Amino acid sequence: MKVVGICGSHREESTTLFFLKKALDVIEKEGIETEIIELWNKDIRPCIVCDQCKKAYTCSQEDDVMDIYEKLVNADGIIMASPVYYAMVSGRLKNLMDRSLPQRRNGMKLAGKVGGAIAVGASRNGGQELVCRQIVTWMHLHEMITVSDRVTAHFGGTGWVPRGTKSEDDQTGIETSVNLGKKMAETLKRLE
Repeated sequence: MKVVGICGSHREESTTLFFLKKALDVIEKEGIETEIIELWNKDIRPCIVCDQCKKAYTCSQEDDVMDIYEKLVNADGIIMASPVYYAMVSGRLKNLMDRSLPQRRNGMKLAGKVGGAIAVGASRNGGQELVCRQIVTWMHLHEMITVSDRVTAHFGGTGWVPRGTKSEDDQTGIETSVNLGKKMAETLKRLE
């Protein structure tokens, strides 16, 4: 089994990556392989609605997106993590999500995979649940099985890192990310 974590931050070594790693660490401890794909250094162009993917499992854009999706298609689970940008996912993650039409149109290639969401904002109620909901809605459109963070009853991992603080300071956010990892590993093992 394998879980791929997508870090939608526009920055290297971001707070979003910190919380994603917390979830993936738990999954690895359960004996499940993990991989992180950071989007900050990827070429991810917006969908231009050319409809090439209606004809075949291809995309007219020559960038990193189809390589990323091949990793997602071959995974058993996917965690998408995003910073909160005006109560929405980051632009890079949104472009990646919009470019998922080839996977949907050509046999629902992500259907049945286990998915989870993590969102990180600069205030405790800064839109994290809205971002998690956007990610989960995208997963539902691909007929994925979604999990939440279990005990803490959120939509997923929700980090809070105000300016001038460190990711390690948010014990509640760490707990939600760890619980998401636990729930994902538990669900994957049940489906095995």
